[in-house]
Amino acid sequence: MNILFAIILIYVKIVAKLGGKMADIITIGSATMDVFVECDDANIVSVRKKDHSTDFMSYPYGSKLEITDFDTQVGGGGVNTAVNFANLGFSTGAIFKVGDDIYSKGLLSFFKDKNIDLNSVIQDKSDSTGFSIILTSFEGDRTVLAHRGANAHIRRSEIDFEAIKNAKFLYIAPLNGDSNRVLDDIVKYAKENNTYVCFNAGTTGIKKGFGYLSKILALADVVVMNKEEATMATGIYLRPDTKDVKYSNEPIHPDLKDMFNKLKISDYQVIVITDGKNGAYAYDGKHYYYCKPFDGPVTSTLGAGDAFASTFCAGMNKFDRDICKALAAGSINSSSVVSKFGATQGLLNFDEIVKKMGENPEYKAEIVG
Repeated sequence: MNILFAIILIYVKIVAKLGGKMADIITIGSATMDVFVECDDANIVSVRKKDHSTDFMSYPYGSKLEITDFDTQVGGGGVNTAVNFANLGFSTGAIFKVGDDIYSKGLLSFFKDKNIDLNSVIQDKSDSTGFSIILTSFEGDRTVLAHRGANAHIRRSEIDFEAIKNAKFLYIAPLNGDSNRVLDDIVKYAKENNTYVCFNAGTTGIKKGFGYLSKILALADVVVMNKEEATMATGIYLRPDTKDVKYSNEPIHPDLKDMFNKLKISDYQVIVITDGKNGAYAYDGKHYYYCKPFDGPVTSTLGAGDAFASTFCAGMNKFDRDICKALAAGSINSSSVVSKFGATQGLLNFDEIVKKMGENPEYKAEIVG
């Protein structure tokens, strides 16, 4: 093991263990070094079909273009959500996997002042740390070029199950590649030990098919997906308006209801589907809920989904399972994140979120069905 890496890892573990307490929340997910690139010459091209449309980011082919802005930051679902939970005041531990390289050193150094328990971090000197290039558009949205590295190679034998057993709840961020093989065991073990499970499904797991995914969905207390992931998981597409039928005039799209009904397998579950700038929806088996986005400037949308999903799960704990308040809290924190250039730069604590709720009494999630 590289000596400098070993010193950094020992340091952050000693800091994390001060106080001798087990983490209330354990997150598991990816950890990456992210390079943000913004270029004013980027174009957005929309391709529309009868039943759906797709947007592409494009650059002039064969050209050498000037970079307008550039930055390097730590990211990944496991990192972003751990930082958010800690910032919200929870005792937090993280499970992620890195290599032994220059990127792992920078990543571990990032945690020195974050008060996050890294005793369960996995380091493999034979693997490479995850690395991403984020291409940001003039609208603030982004396309991510991701090298998964060690994130895709988490093995069951490397998981700290004792930490999961002792936590109050487990947050599972999207896992990559072969790491999805550990999902069944992790979720089953958490439920057997009464650890509350919040599951943010990723495309790799979804692509394994609904039969595989349903086993995990059945054990999760909260499930969060974006609309595209929900479509992929269920095979249900939201039909666009036609000259005869205006679905947009209904409180909630009937196809979205079908998605919820298919995704909700167990009675105790809350399912959340986010739809970017169109807001977020939730379903608890009795009611459908809707929360519009919280207004604010958009610099970069990277980290918005992680901020929303983890804040919603934290909000369910903070607000005694009040779905409307949890949705509003998630949207407010997500809005703050997208106002900054980085996945964790704009994160708010609960006092700041509650203050914004008080300053904007008209902003509330509502029951729509």
